Amino acid sequence: MGLYSPDYEHDACGVAFVARLDAVPQHETVRRALQALENLEHRGATGADAGTGDGAGILLQVPDAFFRAVLEQPLPDAGRYGVAMCFLPAAETRRAELEHRLAALVEEEGQRVVGWRDVPVDAANVGVTAGAAAPVIRQLFVAAGDPVPAEQDAFERKLYVIRRRFELEFGADAVVPSFSSRTIVYKGMLTATQLRGYFPDLRDERTRTALALVHSRFSTNTFPSWELAHPYRMIAHNGEINTVRGNINWMRARESQLASELFGDDLAKVLPVVQSGGSDSATLDNVLELLVLGGRSLPHAIMMMIPEATAGRTDLPPELLGFYAYHQCLMEAWDGPAAVSFTDGRVIGATLDRNGLRPGRWLETRDGWVVLASEAGVLDIPAADVLRKGRLQPGQLFLVDLEQGRIVPNDEAKRAIATQQPYAEWFEREVV
Repeated sequence: MGLYSPDYEHDACGVAFVARLDAVPQHETVRRALQALENLEHRGATGADAGTGDGAGILLQVPDAFFRAVLEQPLPDAGRYGVAMCFLPAAETRRAELEHRLAALVEEEGQRVVGWRDVPVDAANVGVTAGAAAPVIRQLFVAAGDPVPAEQDAFERKLYVIRRRFELEFGADAVVPSFSSRTIVYKGMLTATQLRGYFPDLRDERTRTALALVHSRFSTNTFPSWELAHPYRMIAHNGEINTVRGNINWMRARESQLASELFGDDLAKVLPVVQSGGSDSATLDNVLELLVLGGRSLPHAIMMMIPEATAGRTDLPPELLGFYAYHQCLMEAWDGPAAVSFTDGRVIGATLDRNGLRPGRWLETRDGWVVLASEAGVLDIPAADVLRKGRLQPGQLFLVDLEQGRIVPNDEAKRAIATQQPYAEWFEREVV
């Protein structure tokens, strides 16, 4: 490691997402997201080797039709199988060891291995430095076991447990950028313009999604790597989490008190929550993932981790003030300057931390497209086609709910979450 310390990492990246309000998966969503990413190329960085980028990637819904067409084995119904995107070592013996163990963990946790798939890549679309460090990329398909988990969320928790056991056992060699029945991530140590060419899957017309989240990485004082490219499993991040060391320490201190009816005995298998060696963005994603799989909605977990400013505020309803006060007893704010875009495959959105020092612009078109990016103009959309537009505000949620087919206003989204429980009453009664 020499004199390098990861404690001083900073970044200023480009982030964007594209979504269809009708929730109909289309390949056009992938095309538009990749176009937005390529127009954010100036937000990314390269090293002395101009062909090696700090990182670029895309998160999309699992393309069911595509996988049914290219996989030799039959797949269960959509939502009843998960896909692990695996970055594996080039050394054949070590790779075989990891693959064997991951498959064994699937069986140990009561799920069923469907099969492996080699992810095709085009080495002409990667720089010399990145190519030398490139992993072997394979996908593992896992079917829900028997008895089949009653809900897709329960299946997601099982996939998470399998992945965490794998990561804890093999450390740095166990890189699984995504393992889900809802979403999948394609990423690497690439520039924004290389991603489309490197992964032929992304150019296939059968790769369809109703939402796509993209990211172009610019990390100063940081070594790029394949696994630290964004998006992560739920977020893409622009900025820094300046409180990250304290946040990690508090998480570690509280792990002995963690309990979950949904995880039950499986909770002990996934600790520690925060994976060692991750960036500030990866750490945020680790904790967010646990909060969501533990039963909270994604917007609820985002409001817990990245709250808006409340001190001295008289314009916020008492139930929302109570929500923030209650949750501040559970978790400290993850403060930046930070802009975080997030998705679980059902909703997609973005927020700024309460400092509000990162940009974000969004628009909705008359034909049902929603686009958000770290700047305006990432897609060439005629002004006549724009229904409405705006910008991210400090501490506020921009939320697109594909199941409802609409943009949910900040006040409405927060009111629904803050009134789920009598948080203000609990806080007043219990805090001395």
